[in-house]
Amino acid sequence: MTAHDIEYIELYASDWKCTVDYFVSSFGFTEAGRSTAGGKDSVLLRQGGVQLVVTSGPATEDFLAQHGDGIADIAFACEDVAGARDGALAAGAESLGAGGTGAPVVSGFGAVRHTLVQRPVGSTPALPGDREWTATARSAVVTPSTPVLRKLDHVAVCLEAGTLHDVVRFYIDGFGFSQYYSEYVAVGEQAMDSIVVRSPSDNITFTIIEPDTTKKSGQIDEFLVRNGGGGVQHLAFLVDEIIPSVLEFQHRGIEFLQTPGTYYDVLAERIPGLEAEISDLRKANVLADRDEWGYLLQLFSRSPFERRTLFFELIQRQGAQGFGSSNIRALYEAVERAREIAS
Repeated sequence: MTAHDIEYIELYASDWKCTVDYFVSSFGFTEAGRSTAGGKDSVLLRQGGVQLVVTSGPATEDFLAQHGDGIADIAFACEDVAGARDGALAAGAESLGAGGTGAPVVSGFGAVRHTLVQRPVGSTPALPGDREWTATARSAVVTPSTPVLRKLDHVAVCLEAGTLHDVVRFYIDGFGFSQYYSEYVAVGEQAMDSIVVRSPSDNITFTIIEPDTTKKSGQIDEFLVRNGGGGVQHLAFLVDEIIPSVLEFQHRGIEFLQTPGTYYDVLAERIPGLEAEISDLRKANVLADRDEWGYLLQLFSRSPFERRTLFFELIQRQGAQGFGSSNIRALYEAVERAREIAS
């Protein structure tokens, strides 16, 4: 009855061509298939272990008007689709019908839904079985230096205040996820609650955040306004080596957030053992965090979309398994800096 993997992430785009070109030319995705049905024109993109579906067309117009460019569907791979559907409905999901080939669709959080796709554990994703696809092969500009996106490390979700615990309970009861981590993070006059939930397979991780409305309004509140409610704030891609990945993706046109130089002045004290890497981290603006198992490195992109409703993260894990307060605070402060620059 559980989901064991993310089959694909579907992004509704107001400018289909520019969005596809962004992922192909900048992130090195390859086009694998196209589908036209039910007022939707879709292209399936692949890079490493990540599958994205970029969709436009008349059936996307209401979503785009209300939420802007963003994630509309996080499709789950399931061994028992009927059992997963029944479990989600019993936990409070709404049935949203079926995809073009009969794959059930249920509500998730905000306007984000989950298409449930039949795929056995351990099998390689093919063209997703929720619609009819025509295989294509538009290759990206791939060179030996092209970084590989190993997998979708986590999906970061922002929710309206007061809904966090209900949504967490839904994924625990409906899909068999477990609560992995929780943290209350205060940054200046702003604060937020966060809970991480993870599937039994460890292949699906949601970092779920809501603002503390007793504190000053901040970037989580602004995302909720721009997005017209709760939704996916960013996708985190796992890479083997983040510094060369950042430099290569920058060369391809990805814009990343800048980190104040003072951040690195105290980094060796905060995370002993990174002294030899600080110069390279500073050059690439990469952030660092440590937990009891090791450390991780991360950096966040600027949003390429007009309403700034979605951005991306690169993350390298050196033993680190979870999300420490420094990690969450680094995200919050990085986005806060971007907000101040844009205002």
